[in-house]
Amino acid sequence: MRFSVVTLAAGVPLSTAFAVDSGQKSLGFEHKPKGTTTEGEKKSPNIVFILTDDQDLHLQSLDYLPLLKKYLADEGTTYKRHYCTTAICCPARVSLWTGKQAHNTNVTDVSPPYGGYPKFISQGFNEAYLPVWLQKAGYDTYYTGKLFNAHTVDNYDSPYIAGWNGSDFLLDPYTYSYLNATFQRNRDPPISYEGQYSVDVLAEKAYGFLDEAAKNVHNRPFFLGIAPIAPHSNVEPGFPSSSSSSSSSDSATLHRRPTNEHDDIEKSVSFTPPIPAARHAHLFPDVIVPRTPHFNPSSRASGVSWIARLPHQSAENVAFNDHFYRQRLRALESVDELVAGVVARLERHGLLENTYVFYTADNGYHIGQHRLQPGKECGFEEDINVPLIVRGPGVKKGEVAEVVTSHVDLAPTVLKLAGALGDKESKEEEEEEEYGLDGEAIPVTAEDLAQAKAKGKRHEHVTVEYWGFAVSEGRVFEKDATRYWTNNTYKAVKILGERYNMYYSVWCSGEHELYDLQTDRYQLNNILDSSSLVTGKTPATLLGVPVQKVVARLDSLLFVLKSCKGKTCIRPWEALHPAGNVQNLHDALSSRFDSFYEKEQKRVEFDRCERGYIVEAEGPQFETDGLVYRDGHRWDQWV
Repeated sequence: MRFSVVTLAAGVPLSTAFAVDSGQKSLGFEHKPKGTTTEGEKKSPNIVFILTDDQDLHLQSLDYLPLLKKYLADEGTTYKRHYCTTAICCPARVSLWTGKQAHNTNVTDVSPPYGGYPKFISQGFNEAYLPVWLQKAGYDTYYTGKLFNAHTVDNYDSPYIAGWNGSDFLLDPYTYSYLNATFQRNRDPPISYEGQYSVDVLAEKAYGFLDEAAKNVHNRPFFLGIAPIAPHSNVEPGFPSSSSSSSSSDSATLHRRPTNEHDDIEKSVSFTPPIPAARHAHLFPDVIVPRTPHFNPSSRASGVSWIARLPHQSAENVAFNDHFYRQRLRALESVDELVAGVVARLERHGLLENTYVFYTADNGYHIGQHRLQPGKECGFEEDINVPLIVRGPGVKKGEVAEVVTSHVDLAPTVLKLAGALGDKESKEEEEEEEYGLDGEAIPVTAEDLAQAKAKGKRHEHVTVEYWGFAVSEGRVFEKDATRYWTNNTYKAVKILGERYNMYYSVWCSGEHELYDLQTDRYQLNNILDSSSLVTGKTPATLLGVPVQKVVARLDSLLFVLKSCKGKTCIRPWEALHPAGNVQNLHDALSSRFDSFYEKEQKRVEFDRCERGYIVEAEGPQFETDGLVYRDGHRWDQWV
């Protein structure tokens, strides 16, 4: 398949080069939708949602974005405890846009058979995700940039993505080509922008959609999604064995997976450091990856499974990774300018005061921590704790919020702001079930944050899950070094409460992790590692009780969460204690529950390792095998 190439004359804005007439239609209504207003009514807010790709929080990327600080952080609230639930692009994005955990979307990979755009379609989400719901609520919806992986030049119309009044999507296999992007607008054929900088092209498209939305904002509010690829690695399709050079061949090669850890990943794709815009290429010449205690530790590797076997990185390796880091920061400078441009455009149209602007990333990133080469897919803080900043009406300025939030909370948050979720708790829960949401709305306004703190009812956990592979996006510096690991399947729970901050995981290999981040911020001491027992690094107690008492509670909590649906994902302790007398880990540690947790309840385990979510491989299920603290009944008997 061939497509046209757009080259713009110097000084001509991209927004003037495209017709803004949309080829997509919103869902029609005979009655007045919720988002529309009549004279005298309060206007529904507009929403702009900026989603970066692989942006870290813990590697200090936000420190290099002064415009983001000026226009969003200083003018809004930063959520320091925001987490993705699956640390890789497509599953994280599907969870974000549907409000569902990956085990409920069953989109668990970036490409078929377990993930990617084709899996999103086959699971029925093209008719059941955020933009479709927003259109029903009376919103005009727009999107530009990357939506999902495996959304390609070959399948973009099979079917077209639903839910957008106007769209201009990046398409594989050119999504991550900073200087060779392909976009596909509405129902038009794909267009190549070879030689032009992807984030700059996207910025002009975003401004064009803002202009279009502003023309009709007095009738219908709008939602605009903006998804640049920065600071993701630059990725080019690998070289297929045949001589074909067609885009179809490139697309197929990009999503071809090695079958074992000794296969060459470069045959499928070529990863290189991100490419910044030329105007930013000179920046930060002396910046290096933060040298935290867990950066390339010399004494021993940390973690479990393949991570525990990683070699110490050489000086040459570290120097390359420092360069990789600088390229990420430089690539993000275009995003920083994009943020300022969006705010300026909103202000020019007189829309800024009635618009919420969200800024987050699909997942985090590591470079050198725990001896890891550049990449994601792990359960460490670098990979799962991601930026979230919100500004808008009623949002407290310069605030840093402590509430625990995750990507599955974002869809209900947007729906609530749009008036599609009720304000009263009972009504909101009813509508959350209607949408099939596994998350709850984030307290966005100063009033909501104060109420969440006063009531103390906000959940304190995040469900983290992953299936299948892990890949290094850096270079190989050792002979026979592995860049691709086939077994990276684990279930985990992150729990942050009063006086505790822990991460507990169970791998399909049978290995376990427990980190107490109150005393081990960098997750170097796995409390459940036998070698820690030998060296005496394992504490005898946690929270004033023997460690195994805490482990038993965390395992039971994870047992509920690994297959939860709806309200159970939000209030898992209530599933274990239907009487409602246990709301958090502190409550669960009561000695009256010792036998229930330590002797009676099933344990989290896998029957086998798989590359995707296959229930038969996932071991006991709480819904059929789990016990509730009520006369020893199984969950299915109780409900």
